[in-house]
Order: sequence, then structure tokens, then C-alpha cells
Amino acid sequence: MKNPYEILGIAPTASAEEIKKAYRRLAMRTHPDMNPGDASGEETFKDIANAWRLLRDPEKRRRFDAGELDETGVERPQRRYYRDFAHASEADAYANDAAFADFAEGEDPFAELLRRAAHARANRRGSDLRFRMPVTLAESIEGVTKRVTLPAGGTLDVAIPAGIADGQALRLKGKGAPGTGSGGAGDAIVEVEVLSDPRFARDGDDLLYEAPISLTEAVEGARIRIPTPTEDVTLTVPPESGSGTTLRLKGKGAPRRGGGRGDLLVNLRLVLPKPADPALKAFIAGWEAGKAFNAREEAAQ
Repeated sequence: MKNPYEILGIAPTASAEEIKKAYRRLAMRTHPDMNPGDASGEETFKDIANAWRLLRDPEKRRRFDAGELDETGVERPQRRYYRDFAHASEADAYANDAAFADFAEGEDPFAELLRRAAHARANRRGSDLRFRMPVTLAESIEGVTKRVTLPAGGTLDVAIPAGIADGQALRLKGKGAPGTGSGGAGDAIVEVEVLSDPRFARDGDDLLYEAPISLTEAVEGARIRIPTPTEDVTLTVPPESGSGTTLRLKGKGAPRRGGGRGDLLVNLRLVLPKPADPALKAFIAGWEAGKAFNAREEAAQ
């Protein structure tokens, strides 16, 4: 995958506002509804959405710039050191406490420190296990239970609460790796990734959807069915709604981190019949007021 800055066509020094503008411009241009049947366009749109997801989050952007995350937002493997490759054996004194036995038998503070360290190692808490859980936009809004496979081969059912936002993490106590001795198990930490929905572009917590309308619907107004992430709803198009008119559906957007949901912004796009109706062409040809109307001047006001 390309560098997210290259995908959005911006410099690494771009401001948050510049990143937002670049994403909106590219998302509207490459949206699958604008390019039906173009499989490569859908992939481009997904790349743009992933780049936006990474760069819009200040912390994720900082970690990417620092080389801690790759272009997909996945954490890069940490450097490994000598002790990571140690194996407990008689020939390897640094893999266990044997090399410190003589020091730990004394009564001085250093010996006490070694005894405590040995006890801590013998009763060590298990490691936390980290998972990334992809969910659809609808699942993030309504909630869902997903199953993950543990490294040891078991499974774990994770209840994703309704309204969870992209990047939020769930901590499941005691569901991580087992500890040693009296040390308890670690936790399972599940980071939720809300997948892009190809029907919608995204602007923060708001969703953008383009709704085609006919000339009759634009002039006379209409009630049309449009999708939201979880259901289809009826939208009222006011009379004399031109192409480019934006209508807002409150609370039909993506989940907000602080609770609630953003809005669904519906952009109307006028679509004329093809081939053109002869009666419509005849009317337009004789419509003097229409010829005198300057759409560009009207739009500029």
C-alpha cells in the first residue's frame, strides 16, 4: 500500500484541515456510486478511506510519522534483543536465576532485592494479548458479538457494544496469556476497526451520500428512499431542489466517541433520462425564460 500522504496528494507537513479537504475532494471523485462497475475505482476509494482513517487521528498520525505504524495502521514489529532469544538450559546461565544464586543467599539489601526479583519472576502475571477486530459500519452502530481465535487455539467471544467508534479498544480482564505460579492471566485487548462502507464517504462522524433525482423530483419535490448504514429511510426532497443541494438527516451518521451519532448529509444529483424525451426537448427548445436563465450566475450568489 502507498504512503497515505501520497494517496491523499498532500505533504507530510499538511495541517489537519488540509488533510480533511484532500480526503473530501478525492472521496467524492472516486466514490463507487459515481463510477459504477469500476472495480479499480473501488480499490482506490478504499485506499483513500484507509489513508484518512490513519491521518485524521493525531495519535495514529504521530506514530506513523515516527515509524511505529505501517501504511495500513498496523504496529511494526519491535526490535528484538539478546534476551528475547534466550532459552532456559544449563548452558545458558542468563535464561534463569541460577547465575544469581550465590548473591541471593546473603543477608544484604542486594540479596533481598534478588530474592524479590526471583519471586516476582516465579509468579509473573501473564502477557496481554492484542487483537484487531474489524466490524462493519452497521455493526458498530447496532452492536455485534464476534469470535476471535486465541494463539493457543481456543476461541473468545467478544461483545462489541452499540455505538463503538473506530480505534476504540475493549479490555477483557483475565482473557490474555496465563501467568506463572500465583501470577494471574493477562488481559485481552481488542481494538475495533470500523470498516468503510462503499455507499458512503466519511467526514468525521458525519456520512456523505449522493442521491440521484429526476428532473420532475427536483422541480416538484418528492419523497424518495435512501440507505443509511442500518436501514432504508424516506427522505423529503423540497420543491425546486437543484443538483448539489445538501439535505441533513440528524443522527443517521457514524458513532461519536462521546456518545450519540453524527449526521447523514445527502447531496442531490440531477439525472436526466437517456435518450432525452422528445417532448422534453421540444419544451426546452421553446422555453425562452429557460434560455435567459444563467445557472452559473445564480450558483455564484
